[in-house]
Amino acid sequence: MIYSADPLQAEGREAAQKALAAGLCVAVPTDTVYVLAVDPFVPGAADRLFELLGRPREQDLPVLVASVWQALKVATAVPDAARRLMDRCWPGPLTLVLPRDPEVAADLGDDDLTVGVRLPDHPVPQLLCRDVGPLAVATLAASGEPDFETAGELAEEFEEDEVAVVLDGGRCHGLPSTVVDGTGEDLHLIREGRLPWAEVLEAARA
Repeated sequence: MIYSADPLQAEGREAAQKALAAGLCVAVPTDTVYVLAVDPFVPGAADRLFELLGRPREQDLPVLVASVWQALKVATAVPDAARRLMDRCWPGPLTLVLPRDPEVAADLGDDDLTVGVRLPDHPVPQLLCRDVGPLAVATLAASGEPDFETAGELAEEFEEDEVAVVLDGGRCHGLPSTVVDGTGEDLHLIREGRLPWAEVLEAARA
């Protein structure tokens, strides 16, 4: 079922919340591309997403968050350089790989040591994360397929029993986030996306 997300009306918001609580997949616009999201604290939800995309559990799911505070609830011992990037580059197209808090019971895959976290510059995922909590997400790019830029393209690809709710936020920008390893004081580029690596390094300077 497709709901308008510009702005996100109560009907679409409630439908997305119910689907996530039931462990189902929801399609969400972001400031980069459309993502498929599940609530990783609901048993079986992450498995549903891994199976849908044919993604091995060795490739952990990153999470979207609504705030820096929410990010710090899933990570632990965040180095100063990564903390500066949170303050200077979020919200935005930057995913930070951080040490994961072992007390967090989210199912994101087989790696319990790190977690990829992003605060997107888009009101829809921010609102859902405020309502539900951190959301585990995935795109088709991880499976070698092109990412979705529109809700219509995504809705045509999946059946309703695969993706229960599609939130239509119009065309997304079509470039993925930049992914940076922030587990230590020395940052390492994993994937350059919309945010140039040079800007990341500049933002990380004390």
